[in-house]
Amino acid sequence: MGVAFAHYLLAVGEPSWWSNLWTFIKFDWPDIVSRFIAHAEIVLIAIAITTVIGVALGVLTYRTERPRELVLAVTGVFLTIPSLALFGLFLGVPFLGLGERSVLLALIMYGLLPVVRNTVVGLREVDPAVVESAQGMGMSRNQRLLKIELPMAWPVILTGMRVSTLVLIGIAAIGAYIQGPGLGELIFTGLAQIGGATATSYVLAGMLGVIVLAILFDIAFVLLSFLTIRRGLR
Repeated sequence: MGVAFAHYLLAVGEPSWWSNLWTFIKFDWPDIVSRFIAHAEIVLIAIAITTVIGVALGVLTYRTERPRELVLAVTGVFLTIPSLALFGLFLGVPFLGLGERSVLLALIMYGLLPVVRNTVVGLREVDPAVVESAQGMGMSRNQRLLKIELPMAWPVILTGMRVSTLVLIGIAAIGAYIQGPGLGELIFTGLAQIGGATATSYVLAGMLGVIVLAILFDIAFVLLSFLTIRRGLR
């Protein structure tokens, strides 16, 4: 990747950084798009798994104080671990090592806290009078949870998913440190070539790709919010 672009620079000299970046994208756009898609895929998989685990943990603990505090403390600790240190630690685990599995596990760990916390907050903010009314109508606890509490807590849960996704997009780029998929490889390639003619273009292409991906995910969450949240709860 980038060989044709390097030949171009040798032929025309060293233009401005913007011209360099545009030419780099023009020469290597298939590879950039491929990495963009791979980045989006691993974030989607991670946020899907994170949501299932996070909502389940929130539902299981929101009524009881000690388990709730324990879960929030553990997921909070996950978020404080430096990503490079965690990726380096995974290199020593036999069934993880280099590649996508280690990156995916790390993303799930980093994404849990916003989802768990917002699930707990959303469920605890449901008006007790509404829950009591549903109970008076003969609804079981599971029915109240599925038909009353979770739908009313959904806007807050969705906000947690949105925050988590934006965090994971950035962290996924660092996954290239252990040969993870995505746009991070462009950034690390550029950093490895500091002082070279193509270094800035690699870094900027990766960085802009991450920014564009974050914007697209954010737009997707706005649309999902519009489609899944009842007008009275917006």
